[in-house]
Amino acid sequence: MLIPSIENTLTELSDLLSQLTKDDFSCPCHGLSNATIGEHMRHIIELFQCLENQYESGVVNYDSRKRDYAIQTCTETAKLAIETIKSNLEKPNKSLILHQIIDGETIEIESNYNRELLYNLEHCIHHQALIKVAVLQNDSIKIDSNFGVARSTIEYRKQCAQ
Repeated sequence: MLIPSIENTLTELSDLLSQLTKDDFSCPCHGLSNATIGEHMRHIIELFQCLENQYESGVVNYDSRKRDYAIQTCTETAKLAIETIKSNLEKPNKSLILHQIIDGETIEIESNYNRELLYNLEHCIHHQALIKVAVLQNDSIKIDSNFGVARSTIEYRKQCAQ
């Protein structure tokens, strides 16, 4: 169930990219502290890329990102990156070490591939919610009402509606 949820979420991002002009994608948005939709999109993509690229080594460091300017400025580059991620999600679960430096201190935490996939999904949804702030300012862009809404919130709303 996890992989299809990630694929659906990434497809939502790709569908959004198909609707955005270069200006929509790369112009600063006041509601995002002058960040761009493209910067948030790049951040989402690069965390998934870190997990994919560092899977074999068994050590994942999300701070070790490329910060690829092309992803945040070109919707076609971003869409291609998303398709590559989607095609490489299926991997066996295995133990991983999450490596990070926080306030100058190195920490290492035991994790596994499925847990990191879940983290990336939740992180993606969080950034979708931020992207939605910018998107809602443009009436010509259409997104699903659940875009950027946590899966648990969607389930809770369904229960309340019954």
